[in-house]
Amino acid sequence: MAAVLAPDPESFEPVPPERAALWRNFGQWEQPLFPQLVGLQIEEIRRDYCRMRLPYRPELNQPAGVVHGGAIATLIDTVVVPAVASAHDLIPDMLTLSMSVQYLGAIVGEDAVGEGWITRRGRSVAFCESLVRTAAGAIAATGQLVYKVREATPR
Repeated sequence: MAAVLAPDPESFEPVPPERAALWRNFGQWEQPLFPQLVGLQIEEIRRDYCRMRLPYRPELNQPAGVVHGGAIATLIDTVVVPAVASAHDLIPDMLTLSMSVQYLGAIVGEDAVGEGWITRRGRSVAFCESLVRTAAGAIAATGQLVYKVREATPR
């Protein structure tokens, strides 16, 4: 099997400080939202790229003792969100239109690290890819996603 590689993060432009600030409180919302409940943490954001960590805890396991595929799919689905939003001055409304996940290896007792990037961006649709590795660097899963993107609406 050929190695699955994420692009070099340095190949993506840095995000302006005001856009990076939009993500400073990710996962620290007053009203808990799903990414916060799972425990996702942003590590790096660039234009069209993001790296995120899912810290390991036993509650994420399934009965066979490996991290549940749903937790890994959540990381795949969420890591592309800041990448999609990185081109906007305000966080847009983003909806997953489709997601395909390939599980390539188990995660046992360690953090999962996801990278997500944009492969093509249209006016209202973004095509994305994602790679999840164990904290030790072993490939665990890949994903392909399509997102619907709408300019931010007042909440």
